Amino acid sequence: MFRRALESTEKVLGPDDPDTLTNVNNLALVLQELSMYGESVTMFRRALEGRQKVLGPDHPHTLTSIHNLASLLQKQGRYDESETMFRRALQSTEKVLGPGHPDTLSSTSSLASVLQDLGRYNESEAMFRHSLEGRQKVFGPDHPKTLSVVKYLPMALSVQRKSDESETVWQCVLETRVSTLGPEHYKPGKSLVGLAGLREKQGGYSQAGVAYRLAFGGFFKALGGKHPTTWECIWKLTTL
Repeated sequence: MFRRALESTEKVLGPDDPDTLTNVNNLALVLQELSMYGESVTMFRRALEGRQKVLGPDHPHTLTSIHNLASLLQKQGRYDESETMFRRALQSTEKVLGPGHPDTLSSTSSLASVLQDLGRYNESEAMFRHSLEGRQKVFGPDHPKTLSVVKYLPMALSVQRKSDESETVWQCVLETRVSTLGPEHYKPGKSLVGLAGLREKQGGYSQAGVAYRLAFGGFFKALGGKHPTTWECIWKLTTL
């Protein structure tokens, strides 16, 4: 259907019309979901080049194309290219929207993620902290968009062997999720799995087992016994 829409808008409006470029971007997203990454990259690049020419380098739609392309490059393991694109997106959003805008903070988190993939953990930690502080101001400490960043910080800390600090952050995320979502929700279980994984790395297998069991109980109630997340937790328990 997206190919059909693209063919029609190309024919009626032309290849560089904003509506045509929107269809190019939409088709690229579908191709990405289908794991047709080569064609998806080509379409994302086409959408980006067209939007830069028609709308300008700092237009929101252009920035969306930059972010989409950077995310796909990261998924492909092309981290250096992805970093370049994410930095470009961050510079533009800071310039146009300001450093505290939610879109700017999202670009900061994305850049932090690819820096972590590149093994540049100090830089990654700094960027995650910057994004976290901004989200706490904009959304509040208990907002899902704030917690979505908090969960990545312990990973960056753990790799740098800052285990105590990593555990403190996991505990904070867990307590916040329990208080805001309730113990029956599956997201506290996700935090428990993160905490269990940290304790497992530290050699605290009995503590890890306790956390995995608590997580399993939550997943079983919230998601059911056949859900992949529940089964993953069972597998973790069997390997301790």
